[in-house]
Amino acid sequence: MIVGEGDCFRPISPDEDRNGTSVLDFWQAQDKARALVRGGQDASERPLTVAEALQHYKADLKARSNNTANARRILSLLPPSLARKTVAALGARELRHWRDSLLARMKASSADRTARMLKAALNLAARDDPRITNASAWKTGLARLPEAEPPPNKIVDDQTVRRIVAAAYSTDERFGLFVEALAVTGARSSQLQRLEVADLHDDDSAPWLSMPSSRKGRRRRVTRQPLPIPASLAEKLSRHANGRERHAPLFAKSEGERSRHLFRQLVADLCLDAGVSLYSLRHSSIVRQLLSGVPTRVVAAHHDTSVPVLEGTYSRHIGSVSDELVRRALIDLGGGRQ
Repeated sequence: MIVGEGDCFRPISPDEDRNGTSVLDFWQAQDKARALVRGGQDASERPLTVAEALQHYKADLKARSNNTANARRILSLLPPSLARKTVAALGARELRHWRDSLLARMKASSADRTARMLKAALNLAARDDPRITNASAWKTGLARLPEAEPPPNKIVDDQTVRRIVAAAYSTDERFGLFVEALAVTGARSSQLQRLEVADLHDDDSAPWLSMPSSRKGRRRRVTRQPLPIPASLAEKLSRHANGRERHAPLFAKSEGERSRHLFRQLVADLCLDAGVSLYSLRHSSIVRQLLSGVPTRVVAAHHDTSVPVLEGTYSRHIGSVSDELVRRALIDLGGGRQ
């Protein structure tokens, strides 16, 4: 029997005390191993399984007021053998095999998005447990699929936006108000769901919302910025919030998921392109402001994003705006010599 001292090992003398912590005999070591595997008194030290990592990720999403549906969906897509495996024992090959198996039931872009969500859960587990040192396994095994191009940004013109909002109100008043607020502000559904009654300022001739920021990327703290809205929307929101406490939610937390479900039926009823979604209202708001000559930096701030993101995603529209602005400043010296 031996005991470790730093990087060295030495034999244990027959009369040396086996303290059960730093010095273990065979039976003590065996009991400790069983406790780790079975989650006994040393369960806090037990390495996380993939399923447990996803549960922790779900709890983290909930704590940050983000949608937990994605974490639940991944659990349903994992084979039991992979769900039970410890994160520290994962290899790139088995993760790649799982990701590629998703292609039999979904599009490449969806498989890629699902793999990224699992990667986020595994990254969280690795940040919380320094014993997990195999992050390269999911970096390699869950790498972006080359054919998984991002879906095109479906832009709808103003007339179609009006049709969508009218149809939403015909379906349900609450749904209509949520859709109109998305179309007017260009905000994400998650931002509207974090609005409180106190964020509506409709007591003057220029109403506005204190729009919460999103928690995309590494953001943890929610900030608020003034966002102008038309008086007509402010009046509807005021009626909607009437009688509620200042810190009560302006929209129910379930409104985003409910609206996505209703919107899919609305798209079919209006015979719109199948790619049109609630997020298309945000894309259309951004393009509308760009084409109206609003400076890119202002558009980015208004939509809680950055100039580089706008330039990368909407470069075609930004280019057309810049051409028009430059054209207005051109000097026309005529067709020939004077």
